[in-house]
Amino acid sequence: MSEKSTYTRVNARTRDESRTNDGRSGSSAGQRWVRPDEEETETESETADEELACPECGGNVVVDDEHGETVCDDCGLVITEDSVDRGPEWRAFDAKEKDQKSRVGAPTTNTMHDKGLSTNIDWRDRDAYGNSLSSNQRQKMQRLRKWNERFRTRDSKERNLKQALGEIDRMASALGLPENVRETASVIYRRALDEDLLPGRSIEGVATSCVYAAARMAGVPRSLDEISEVSRVPKSEVARTYRYIARELSLEVKPADPEQYVPRFASELGLSDEAKLRARQLLKNAKEKGVHSGKSPVGLAAAAVYAAALLTNEKTTQAAVSDVADISEVTIRNRYHELLEAEESIGLA
Repeated sequence: MSEKSTYTRVNARTRDESRTNDGRSGSSAGQRWVRPDEEETETESETADEELACPECGGNVVVDDEHGETVCDDCGLVITEDSVDRGPEWRAFDAKEKDQKSRVGAPTTNTMHDKGLSTNIDWRDRDAYGNSLSSNQRQKMQRLRKWNERFRTRDSKERNLKQALGEIDRMASALGLPENVRETASVIYRRALDEDLLPGRSIEGVATSCVYAAARMAGVPRSLDEISEVSRVPKSEVARTYRYIARELSLEVKPADPEQYVPRFASELGLSDEAKLRARQLLKNAKEKGVHSGKSPVGLAAAAVYAAALLTNEKTTQAAVSDVADISEVTIRNRYHELLEAEESIGLA
């Protein structure tokens, strides 16, 4: 009994002494057990501290979160740029607002009828590894898709919204409109639906007018002819519905500026930056003389692009400009002469 207890005490003392000698454990002050992952963390932090110095002048490095850059505070050298913001895209000013906005997953969007909060089941009958499903599993997934679709659109209002938002996304993609225009068009349609403005009008007509209004509000306008080409309703119905929606919802849509069409027309024609600037100058001179009053902004922009191409010795034709702007050559010629006359009158003055 005594021999066994002595043996145990000796082993315990040996382990304590060995840990003390290794520097990982012991009763002396300042010693502690360090795990391997802590050693790696300390090494990484030391490396990060060493990297927070300018490679050019060795000065202090500052992280600019607003522009996503790491900049030297002394010499101004941009060390890294386009850094990824790991934080949320929303802001909260108190604990209650933070709890309300806190979530997991992708941000909500108005371009989907359920704001992207539901589950989507892929139409491809494959598992996570890309393998084909068996016949029984395919049958089960098809049934799940059907019931999932029924739960996502439980009433006529949600079905209406789903169809309209699908049309908005299709037309915006065909017209090359950015994401913010789709969001704005979706919000306008939701407002029209909530205020009961749809009875007596087609879903496609209201959705098209929302896209037209959102594009003008975002400063990337499209003409009614371009809108009607990708829509399933005639141009007259789009114009009539747009006027009704804008009046009932009190949309603040400014008249289209001809200069907003210039970059797109010039890019499609392959013109230089010099020609774009010259076209803008022609339109500014026309505004000073009041030539733009009562004229189509698309026709003025097309004529300005054509005139600027000739003035900068770049090759283009009226037919090419007509195809890009979807405007007749006669209109281009008439506006072309008016723009040049306005420029001459300003030069003489």
